[in-house]
Amino acid sequence: MTDYYVYILANRRRGTLYVGVTNDLLRRVHEHKSEAADGFTKCYGVKQLVWFEATPDIEEAIRAEKRIKRWRRDYKIAMIEDRNPDWLDLFDELVR
Repeated sequence: MTDYYVYILANRRRGTLYVGVTNDLLRRVHEHKSEAADGFTKCYGVKQLVWFEATPDIEEAIRAEKRIKRWRRDYKIAMIEDRNPDWLDLFDELVR
């Protein structure tokens, strides 16, 4: 069964945030880090994976992404800091 991921990237602690969804978190974050595509994350240097959540349901993942994108910034920051108070790059833990 494939998992789908909703994730948040940041360029620094409490910096610019990007919310996305993917079926391959490692590949997608690597694409952001390597600036493989032009766009928001490349323009603002948003490369640090600070939060993610997995679900087996793509429709739920897309709903969650859209819901989080509508949230106020302080809600997103609180959600990140609840699980990742030091704003560590979680990508490093995933590739180990």
